[in-house]
Amino acid sequence: MIPSEIIEEIKFRCDIVDVISGYVTLKRSGSGMVGLCPFHSEKTPSFHVTPERGFFYCFGCGVGGDVITFIRKIENLDYVGAVELLAKRAGIAIPEQARPDQAPSGVKKTRIVEINREAARFFHAQLLNSPEAKDYLAQRGLTMPIIKHFGLGYAPDSFNAMQLHLTGLGYTVEELTAAFLCGISAKTGRPYDYFRGRIIFPIIDVSGDVVAFGGRALGDGMPKYLNSSDTPAFKKSRTLFALNFARHSCAERLILCEGYMDVIALHAAGFTNAVATLGTALTEEQARIMKRYTKQVVITYDSDRAGQNAADKAIRLLEATGLDTKVLTVTGAKDPDEYIKKYGAAAFGRLLEGSRSRFEFKLDTITEKYKIGPGGEADDESKIKAIGEVVDLLAELSSKTECEICTRRAAERLDVSAENLARDVEVKRRKLYSAAKRAQRRQSLRLAEGYGDRVNPDRRLFMQEAAAEEAILGILLLYPELIPQALEIIGPDEFRTALNRKIYEAIAGASDGFSLSTLGQILSEEEMGRAVSYMAERERLTKNDLEVIEDCAKTLRNSPALPTAAAHDSDVPDPDDIAALIAKRRAGEQS
Repeated sequence: MIPSEIIEEIKFRCDIVDVISGYVTLKRSGSGMVGLCPFHSEKTPSFHVTPERGFFYCFGCGVGGDVITFIRKIENLDYVGAVELLAKRAGIAIPEQARPDQAPSGVKKTRIVEINREAARFFHAQLLNSPEAKDYLAQRGLTMPIIKHFGLGYAPDSFNAMQLHLTGLGYTVEELTAAFLCGISAKTGRPYDYFRGRIIFPIIDVSGDVVAFGGRALGDGMPKYLNSSDTPAFKKSRTLFALNFARHSCAERLILCEGYMDVIALHAAGFTNAVATLGTALTEEQARIMKRYTKQVVITYDSDRAGQNAADKAIRLLEATGLDTKVLTVTGAKDPDEYIKKYGAAAFGRLLEGSRSRFEFKLDTITEKYKIGPGGEADDESKIKAIGEVVDLLAELSSKTECEICTRRAAERLDVSAENLARDVEVKRRKLYSAAKRAQRRQSLRLAEGYGDRVNPDRRLFMQEAAAEEAILGILLLYPELIPQALEIIGPDEFRTALNRKIYEAIAGASDGFSLSTLGQILSEEEMGRAVSYMAERERLTKNDLEVIEDCAKTLRNSPALPTAAAHDSDVPDPDDIAALIAKRRAGEQS
């Protein structure tokens, strides 16, 4: 483990509010700060930062921890990687002898980034020496300045040319495989280049590091596009192509494209706020990342049905984060790249300004589907189906004012009474609200009973005891100065649930003083979030002292034993016996 004094110095220099403010817009609320959680989609802030105690917690999704936990989760790092990133930010050098040994089977993110940098140089050099690759890019309208700007390259159609080059630089085949640059032949056992005979698109993160690659076949080879799989340096679901460039000019608007070539064509035409997902549908994580950088996203997916369906799904994710979202329909071309080539950048700019809201986009889709409008052939049955889909669409709008305006517009398009349409929408809204409330009640009951609790599964067997344990831990995490006296009152072996016992053992075993960072090195992100939830709940209460700890200790001691593997029984308990004991205990509690 990294010594606690180094970690505490890093945390002292990396103020939690300053660090989190780089990712989340925080506003003052009492003695703390609040903002929209970067880890799940929400419109009402439930993400709280408590500066004086150095922790954050989201009451919406349960994520919580200290500044190291935050960086670990937001940057997708392990604990050591998060500490190293913050140490670099604070200007603190971590002595080599203090760094934990790397697991034998693991390859560190920093090593993969180094490999990728050398691979990108190799690919680019190969491009400059390949007339075929240069001719292909010239036919696509790419000039040498834009090729160099994006660091484009070419993977020669060779079995292992890149592998030989990189192993010649001192990298091992194991490392190249971990970086997803090489595979191992099942027939011969020899390493082979993953990318062969393809134009290479380096994927660069916002720090300027090459984290992965995309490759496009020069001819009709399949698959057309090939992308790196996830590595310690790269997570496809939370990376956007060209965000490293777009972030400098996207404060007002981001343009979301489907592919690399669309993005490059837009940047070449002066639209430097364009990004793309990496061969997959937009994810919630990518949507939340865009929320950090911009106010509005314009989706410019292909004009075919698949592209329009993908656009509809993307709108939902983006709007869930609170982003203003519009859809640009490219007419007269299949994608932005082709449109700009045919009509020019100025024409695309005008098209961009005419992009539509999700409602307009969906209303057009519905009316076209059922052939409603001038020259349409819709019969009564088709019209009724169209009205049903429009009612569903309107009922999803959160703003009543927006709903009223859109209802009038839809009534005109459908040639029906706006009043009748509004009544149907209100009925649908009430049904949706009732269904949501029922689902929320069911979920609340399941959580209260401990069902589905993967972080502390023992909680369902020890409901009353777990509550007492959580109170003890919450108090001690808030007030570490009470730890010595608490250890005289209750020991770790008296805790019934495995997670809470693990936390209490960490508290008891901190010989050089306990802090939240102590837990960060031994708990998973989910376990850390649960521990911080205990703090957040106790912070809301006024009485947090030794008397409460003593009362909770009595609860644990007076509770009858329940057979469970979590209580260190060697035999697997009979499920019927457990169910009978739980029912008996709950009946006693109710009486």
